[in-house]
Amino acid sequence: MLRHHYMGEIDGAFRAWVFQKGGTGAISGAIASAARAHGAEIRTDAAVERVIVRGGRATGVALEGGEEIAANVVVSGLDPRLTFTRLVEPQSLPADLVEGVRRYKFRGSSGKVNLALAGLPDFTCLPGHGPHLRGAISISPSIDYLERAYDDAKYGEFSRHPYMDIVIPSMIDPGMAPPGKHVMSIFVQYAPHNLNGGWTDEKREAFGDTVVQTLSRYAPNLESLILHRQVLTPADIERITGLTEGNIFQGELALQQLFFLRPVPQWAKYRTPIRGYWQCGAGTHPGGGIMGGSGRLAALEILKAAA
Repeated sequence: MLRHHYMGEIDGAFRAWVFQKGGTGAISGAIASAARAHGAEIRTDAAVERVIVRGGRATGVALEGGEEIAANVVVSGLDPRLTFTRLVEPQSLPADLVEGVRRYKFRGSSGKVNLALAGLPDFTCLPGHGPHLRGAISISPSIDYLERAYDDAKYGEFSRHPYMDIVIPSMIDPGMAPPGKHVMSIFVQYAPHNLNGGWTDEKREAFGDTVVQTLSRYAPNLESLILHRQVLTPADIERITGLTEGNIFQGELALQQLFFLRPVPQWAKYRTPIRGYWQCGAGTHPGGGIMGGSGRLAALEILKAAA
């Protein structure tokens, strides 16, 4: 994961990160606009129930409402479990592929807390409203701190003193909040998808309280600034986005699940055993992150096959 976050470059600066004006959704909007300009039709609220397969070839998709759309090429951006076990019949696939997908590890472990603030937090380590609030803020005081945070998740509980990766996007893009007010985005580890006893509304709020209380040790004025908050557990992320076990990378970025092993050996180059059916999601090489690497590489393979 650490090495993965150092991938890519921006305007020639390697290992750099950039903030998208308008938020991450603006990137999707730009891609959609470019696609429409080239004649693409984009449909939302049109859930695909299954891929239609005839004679070992994908011939289109069937939507939840019963509508069928014919296509010579079907590309799944879903994670490997959904791509191979929900959209198509597993019995139509090689046994080793089905077994590999079954063993593929998701184990979502990240939560998210979004805060609407009446003002800016004041951190004890660097008081005042300086340029440091325009960058990324990490709550990770020591290796021992991180180890203890992981220990909680290892035994099925969310971290009592979590690791946090924080940005205040309204400091860079003022249009994201009313004048004088701000939004804070907090990426939190660890919050296991398979929490002991399962996630409930009460446990979600307890998780949110833990995040706010922990962060308040470093920014004592934080709690008094909170106007609204949104807490998302891995179970919420799975329910809202469909990501299996709420893993935002469509599977762990572990060594045994990278490169030619992602998602499984023999089927790591975007093809599937079903002709005309391709995979392009973050569950393929090079993995998750807002970089489009998997989609671009898949598109190149599809174009090569069509040539």
